[in-house]
Amino acid sequence: MNIIIREARKEDIPQIQIIRNSVKENTLSDPALVTDADCEEFLFKRGKGWIGEINSQIVGFSIVDLKEHNIWALFLHPDFEKLGIGRKLHDIMLDWYFEQTTEEVWLGTAPGTRAAVFYQKSGWKETGKHGKEIRFEMSFNTWKNIKS
Repeated sequence: MNIIIREARKEDIPQIQIIRNSVKENTLSDPALVTDADCEEFLFKRGKGWIGEINSQIVGFSIVDLKEHNIWALFLHPDFEKLGIGRKLHDIMLDWYFEQTTEEVWLGTAPGTRAAVFYQKSGWKETGKHGKEIRFEMSFNTWKNIKS
C-alpha cells in the first residue's frame, strides 16, 4: 500500500469535509459548524495542512493553526485507521510547526477516545480541560527530544 503525505490544496476541501464528518469519535455536533471557508482560512491564512492519500484517495488530513498555536484537525477515515497514516500526518505537522515557532502548541480531544490515547503515547502532556475536552500541550523541547 503506497501512502502519500502531501500539502493540502484548496481542491481537497470537499474530501476533507467528508473525512471530518465520517469519524466515529470527536464528531461535530453540527457539521455546518465547520465550513469550507473555515477550512480554507486555517489551511492557507492561519496555518497549514497535509493530506494522506492511498491510490489517489484522500484518507486523512491534519491542520495546524499558527495564530492560536493549536492543532485544528487530525482526522482519518475510519476505514484507514491503524496503518500509520495518522502518525505520519502528526509528525510532518509538528515538524513544520516547530520550524515556524518555538511556542507550545495545544489541542483538545474528547476524554476516553483513541485520539486521547494516541496523543498521550505521542508525548503530549495533559494540562487540564478545554471545555468538555482534555487539553494537551506539546513544547518545542519535548518534540525536539522525541525526534532525536
